[in-house]
Amino acid sequence: MTIQHISPADAKTRLAQGAALIDIREPDEYARENIPEAHLLSLSAIENGDRLGPFEAYDTVIFYCQSGNRTAQNEQKLAAAVAPAKVFFLEGGLNGWKKLGQGIVADKSQPLPIMRQVQIVAGTLILIGVVLGYSVDQAFFLLSGFVGAGLIFAGISGFCGMARLLGAMPWNRR
Repeated sequence: MTIQHISPADAKTRLAQGAALIDIREPDEYARENIPEAHLLSLSAIENGDRLGPFEAYDTVIFYCQSGNRTAQNEQKLAAAVAPAKVFFLEGGLNGWKKLGQGIVADKSQPLPIMRQVQIVAGTLILIGVVLGYSVDQAFFLLSGFVGAGLIFAGISGFCGMARLLGAMPWNRR
């Protein structure tokens, strides 16, 4: 099994030669923007044992994520998911693809990815806690501490209550 990193230009050439392009981001990220030729097989689905897809017949597979970090961190797992295909990883991921002016499909009417929403809400709550702690009452610092503790718990356990709560909000329902 050969694993190589390739540039967006090389990926475009390999796609024209019949390679499969696999997006390993989560469905909400994929819905907001993706490369037109890409199939979705999220990393979480692969970790749950999903191996099948429209790329079964391909002997060459190119994986990508947003920036290239997730693919780099999970190279062996991704390669095993499509074995015995020849595996490539898109350098720079979707960001690298866009940077070189390659086309994407974007639907800005889709909500932001859940993890970005969590970052926005957590950052806002921490900032509010600090500002109110200094200007109104020191007890508001507890809000920042509570959010920080929640983030630590989410990092350790893999369960993020805020993400679950945001996922249930009306703007995130499909």
